[in-house]
Amino acid sequence: MDEVEISRLPASDVTAEHLKECRAMVICSPEYFGYMAGAVKDVFDRTYEQVRDHVQGRSYAVVISAGNDGTGALTSIERIVTGWRLRRVQEPLICRGPVTEAVLDACRTLGQTLAAGMELGIY
Repeated sequence: MDEVEISRLPASDVTAEHLKECRAMVICSPEYFGYMAGAVKDVFDRTYEQVRDHVQGRSYAVVISAGNDGTGALTSIERIVTGWRLRRVQEPLICRGPVTEAVLDACRTLGQTLAAGMELGIY
C-alpha cells in the first residue's frame, strides 16, 4: 500500500501543481456573506484552466465554518467541483457557530477516513 502524505496549505499558497499531484483534497472555507472565502474562490479561478483535465475523478470533501447556515458557500463550491468532475467521498461538514472540540473531532475523523481510504486504494 502507498503511504499517504498530507499537505495542509492556506488557499493563497495552493498552486496548479499541488492540485495536479494530489490524489484527494479537503476544501475548507469559512462562509462569508453566504459564499465561500475569496481566497478559496481565487484557487479555483487561477488554476482552473491548468488543472481541469488533470483532476477529474479525484476524491474530495468539504468543510465549511458557517456563521450563517453554510448552504451558500457549499453550493458555490459544489458547482465548481462539479465542473472539475471531482468525486465527493463524504457528506459536507458544515460547522455552524463557534468551533468546538466536537467540531475539531469531526474534522479529524474526516481526515482520518479520507487518509485510510487512500491508503486502501478506495480513493
